[in-house]
Amino acid sequence: MDRREIAALLAYIGRLDPRTIRTDQGEARDQLAQWYELLADVPLATPYGWDARITARRHIRVSPYQILPADIARPWESYRRDRLERHTDPTPSADPDDQAAWTAELAGTRRAVASGGAQPAQYQQLTSRRIDPELEARLREVGSCIPPEARAALAPYRPARAAREAAVSQGQPDALSVRCEWCDAEVGEPCRRRQVGPEGTARDNTPRTKPHPGRLDLAAAQRTPQAQATQQAQQPAMV
Repeated sequence: MDRREIAALLAYIGRLDPRTIRTDQGEARDQLAQWYELLADVPLATPYGWDARITARRHIRVSPYQILPADIARPWESYRRDRLERHTDPTPSADPDDQAAWTAELAGTRRAVASGGAQPAQYQQLTSRRIDPELEARLREVGSCIPPEARAALAPYRPARAAREAAVSQGQPDALSVRCEWCDAEVGEPCRRRQVGPEGTARDNTPRTKPHPGRLDLAAAQRTPQAQATQQAQQPAMV
């Protein structure tokens, strides 16, 4: 703030709290010089949420103590710190080989964000949203987002999933929907084959294409009429 803005801020504060008014010309001049010395690097207002008058009004409203320049400077430092913490330094448009120009643009962007002249640049976050109705209808029509040709080409590289999809498409129980009590494979994970060495310890633990028979029996036993209906409705998506 320059001296005129400091004077305007003091006049605004004086209307809200008469204790800050200085009637003596010398005292008023000293007060103006003091506030200017402490708040010269604090803007009166920025386009993005900072206003020294709002900060002063908030202090006068909630605090019984007379306002000081620090009561303006402290919220301003918090405002700057918060903006810089949310800033992610976008790649400068300057030539990366020109170190001086690159650094100057990077520093200039940070100063603009810190001073409230520009919004912090943040990475876009993935958020959950409803699927587009047209895309949802298309997925119901084709049954899967993976084309049949691509699924057939991928089958040799993921035999466990291919066997699972084939079993579900034929109306058989989905063995991977339950935990295997033989090899302790979790839900959705293929069963594993353990090889035991002569010393009695496991040497290898490789995935099986086909689940253990006990896991198939457990999946079949847990199929309720409602689950069977749901599985039949999902069969086109697994084919």
